[in-house]
Amino acid sequence: MDKVYFVTTPIYYVNAPPHIGHAYTTIVADVLARHYRLSGYRTFFLTGTDEHGDKIVEAATEANTSPKDFADRISAQFRNLWPELAVTNDYFIRTTDTNHVETVRLILQKVHDAGDIYFGKYEGYYCIGCERFYVEKELVDGLCPDHQTAPVYREENNYFFRMSKYQDWLIQHIHENPDFIRPERYKNEVLAFLRDPLEDLCISRPKSRLSWGITLPFDDNYVTYVWFDALINYITALGYPDREDYRVFWPGAQHLIAKDILKPHGIYWPTMLKAAGIEPFRHLNVHGYWVVDQSKMSKSLGNVIKPLELKDKYGLDPFRYFLLREMVFGLDSNFSEESFVQRLNSDLANDLGNLVSRTITMAVKYCEGKVPESTSPSDGDGVLIESGGKTIADVESCFHELALHKALITIWDFINVTNKYIVEQEPWKLAKDPVNRPRLDTVIYNLLESLRIIAVLVSPFMPGSAQRIMNQLGVENTSVQDYENIRRWGCLIPGNRIAVEDALFPRVKYEKEAEKADAKRNLVEPVKPAIEYGDFDKVDIRVARIIDAETVPNSNKLLKLKIDIGEERTIVAGIAKDYTPKDLIGKKIVVVANLKPAKLMGIDSHGMLLAADTGKGLTLLSFAEDPIIGAKIR
Repeated sequence: MDKVYFVTTPIYYVNAPPHIGHAYTTIVADVLARHYRLSGYRTFFLTGTDEHGDKIVEAATEANTSPKDFADRISAQFRNLWPELAVTNDYFIRTTDTNHVETVRLILQKVHDAGDIYFGKYEGYYCIGCERFYVEKELVDGLCPDHQTAPVYREENNYFFRMSKYQDWLIQHIHENPDFIRPERYKNEVLAFLRDPLEDLCISRPKSRLSWGITLPFDDNYVTYVWFDALINYITALGYPDREDYRVFWPGAQHLIAKDILKPHGIYWPTMLKAAGIEPFRHLNVHGYWVVDQSKMSKSLGNVIKPLELKDKYGLDPFRYFLLREMVFGLDSNFSEESFVQRLNSDLANDLGNLVSRTITMAVKYCEGKVPESTSPSDGDGVLIESGGKTIADVESCFHELALHKALITIWDFINVTNKYIVEQEPWKLAKDPVNRPRLDTVIYNLLESLRIIAVLVSPFMPGSAQRIMNQLGVENTSVQDYENIRRWGCLIPGNRIAVEDALFPRVKYEKEAEKADAKRNLVEPVKPAIEYGDFDKVDIRVARIIDAETVPNSNKLLKLKIDIGEERTIVAGIAKDYTPKDLIGKKIVVVANLKPAKLMGIDSHGMLLAADTGKGLTLLSFAEDPIIGAKIR
């Protein structure tokens, strides 16, 4: 088979905006696509949105708009998000696209003509959130296991797909292709489900109840069940049945999904394909949930993490790195911002960032800012060079197994070996004696070549950071040829100009929300003991206007203000860190007018202005309407 790679995400349901779970699946697909492109594969990366069904109608009604307008708006949010996350999909499909509607109707007619779709009556428990019927034994305490809501009992005349006809075939196919569904735990889950007789699948909804969908080609009174619509996107995008892309890419199809849609992809989809005379996909790759506070992330539970907020706060590449490093593909993973920051500071700032910074700095200092020649090898270089070769091979294996977290661990092992090489070779000592010049050049070359290898290996995960490393090494691009050459040591060209850039990953400080709240509360002084009204009445608080303002020499805190409260006077205020003199002229403020004069930095202050702490600095008290100068505050 030619070197081709076809990877798909689920098409995301447009009943709500994208969250970190959507981002994870799509970034995994992007990392895989980037790796295989770099390896010389002809690659096709598909994502998109699923736009029909009950939930869309429900969400559109809540938003007081039409299903089409609602779907357009949310689909655009997904489409616009992916470039923000450096996602390089080749195609974005929508189930409202004309070519998809045509393909769905073609498949439906084909399966109907083969006798595998029939008309009948259905009675059962229907979950609007899942858009499917449940048998009673699938419910947990009478509730939908995913949405934790009671399904609606429905009786309807509908069309059914003879899914049960293909149960034995599917069991045999899974046994004959043990990696058809992976990791293995999900293959076993599907086989466990298939131990019981497989029911036929209800594949229509009457238009009297739901009109937002694709009309059946053989009955205008019904629309297609959302899963018989959505799953077909994977072949629509390739131009089924006639386009070359379909013939080239479909045999090796790699589907990525979260475990909550295992049954439709592991049972509905392969039996639909079999009924339509289409060979099955190559792999169904199933990952776990992102868990927040011990619960699966979902809009209904109110624990959704928005990807752009994290990306904007900490940077795109740290965001991508954390998702891929933190989750073992197939298992659930707990999301916490604190863990995110720990990864950023430890793995990225300390390990990789410091290695790049110290290596480039030494190359500029000791080698006149150019890649030197390696002319004096020694036994001490062997461990580094051998580790580089082994890392390349191990990372390749990790990609085949979808062990992306393990690929990153392997790369970081090599980063640690490279850091250790610096300590052992002590280039700063070699630089003190001109006799050691050839050896110094060799050590620096090996370090720079290690950075090149690291940059290429991390480029699918952190493309921006990889390019910044390459820029500092004087390498113009990371082409396929670069990746092929990485299998031999010594591809970095001597004489390349080295450039120092800002730190790849500046360290960040994580402050828990509770700590922020505590800190803010600590700014509020305790209420002082009660006083008599007569005591307060002695205080004369007035409206004043600032006529002039200037800094106080030798003080970074005090400003000298000339104010008008019906008479001119001078006060000194400690607000220089929050206001400049030009900010203040003309402002109306609140002052205590009857304080005894006090001398501050040699200046007599006749009064005190009032301000409050915001937690970020001071703010002057202001007025809702324009007051009279000199008016008393009551």
